[in-house]
Amino acid sequence: LFSLRLQKWAVFALSAGSSLGCLCCLLGLAVSIGLTLGSQGRALLAPCAVSDITLAPISRECPFDPTRVYVSPPWAVGAS
Repeated sequence: LFSLRLQKWAVFALSAGSSLGCLCCLLGLAVSIGLTLGSQGRALLAPCAVSDITLAPISRECPFDPTRVYVSPPWAVGAS
C-alpha cells in the first residue's frame, strides 16, 4: 500500500517526536526534583496554609492531601 521508503520516514518521524516528548518530560522532572531538593522539601506543603485544619483536605489551596491513603479499586488492579 505504502512504499517502504515512506514507511521508514513515518517511523523515523514518530520516533523523533516521541524522543522529543520524552526529553521534555525528563527536563520537567529534573527541574522539579532540583527545586524540591533546593528548598529541602518545604515547598511541597507551602500552599497548604489553611487556618482551620478540618478544612485542609477539601481546601483548593492544598494541591494534595498528604494524610490521605490512595487505594486503587479492585477492578483497576485486576482483582475479582
